[in-house]
Amino acid sequence: MLQHVLDAVSPLKAQKTIVVVGNKAEQVKKKFQDRNLTFVLQKKLLGTGDALTAACREIKGGTVLVLNGDGPLITTKTLRTLLSRHKRSRNILSFLAFVDDSMTGYGRVIRDNHGCVTGIVEDKHASPVEKEKNKELNGGVYAIESRGLDYLKKVKRNRSSGEYYLTDLAAIMAKAGSKVNAYACPPEEIRGVNDRAQLYEVTDILRKRIIAQWMAKGVTFLDPQSTVVHSSVTIGGDSVIYPNTYFEGQTSIGANCIIYPGVRIIDSRIKKNVMVKDSSLIEDSIVGEGASVGPFAHLRPQSKIGKKAKIGNFVEIKKSDIGDGTKASHLSYLGDAVIGNDVNIGAGTITCNYDGKNKFKTIIRSGVFIGSDSQLVAPVEIGRGAYVAAGATVTDNVPPGSLAISRQKQVSIKDWARKKAKIQHARSGVSKKKKS
Repeated sequence: MLQHVLDAVSPLKAQKTIVVVGNKAEQVKKKFQDRNLTFVLQKKLLGTGDALTAACREIKGGTVLVLNGDGPLITTKTLRTLLSRHKRSRNILSFLAFVDDSMTGYGRVIRDNHGCVTGIVEDKHASPVEKEKNKELNGGVYAIESRGLDYLKKVKRNRSSGEYYLTDLAAIMAKAGSKVNAYACPPEEIRGVNDRAQLYEVTDILRKRIIAQWMAKGVTFLDPQSTVVHSSVTIGGDSVIYPNTYFEGQTSIGANCIIYPGVRIIDSRIKKNVMVKDSSLIEDSIVGEGASVGPFAHLRPQSKIGKKAKIGNFVEIKKSDIGDGTKASHLSYLGDAVIGNDVNIGAGTITCNYDGKNKFKTIIRSGVFIGSDSQLVAPVEIGRGAYVAAGATVTDNVPPGSLAISRQKQVSIKDWARKKAKIQHARSGVSKKKKS
């Protein structure tokens, strides 16, 4: 959720972005350690007013934008509008507000007979009369001039909750004659998350919003309701996305791709004109232009598939580079391997990369033909243009252009089936005599 809030704030190019952390603070810091953030610890969770007070030591003037970490639907457009209206009106405090009878738990905005904001009453402290009279709800997003932060010293601890409410600033500032105002925003953007039901509601809204954005850019979703696309994912135009597909993390999908049902892609780059067939899993990998993956394929982390390569059904690739035009069409495991261009990997091929303690590399040069049911015991290298016969177990390097065979000489026993049947018939007769 915090990631979505930070993504909305980032285009505003703030001089400093401060994150107030409390519960599980170290986990939050670790998650966002690669971003230019300033973390402030709220030692005791004493409410929103206390959280902003903790951040004040890092604020050095200017306009301060305050947001909730559990409001992932807020957009950059709405924040820009708030800041623009705040500055244009020369307010000391501005905040977002909305009207929606279906949403509960939000503070009530109090206005006087002239429509001026005089305060905010928290929902749990508002009387039935106040709730009935005041339908405008506080969105919890504030723009505050830094000089107005001195008013935080006047916020008193609430007797019933024991917290310091940031919302009390509105009444304190208004009473002191400072200019305070509230501006309408889409109710959808204000939704926070306090339980699993609200988490589902917010997730569904975000999912629909993201998919609608990609549809507007020329991506076809055959069943948007069953597709999940993270906000960090990018998809090229004219790609077709089938039902029950999941795109997560830092994934990019190129133009003119087809992603069939049951596919899950995580932190991977799929280049243009790629086809990913049914029920395939791709993790932290790169798939080259015009390649085909699946059905039922698994690309494990650090795998790279070349241009127009084919990774077929029930093929597992692990930490391997697969060259352009190479085919591994079915039932193979290729781990810790470097495979050249235009290689044919027969069904049932295994790179035996693990000896129980260490992992070793298999190198297959370009133009190699690997027969079915072959085992390549690493470390081993198959030279350019070589052949490995079906059923071979390769333990030594194969020179370029050679044929590697490793199998028992075939023996055919003449009339074996007839002799076997005669013996079985004789045994059956002896068994009947014993019973009688």
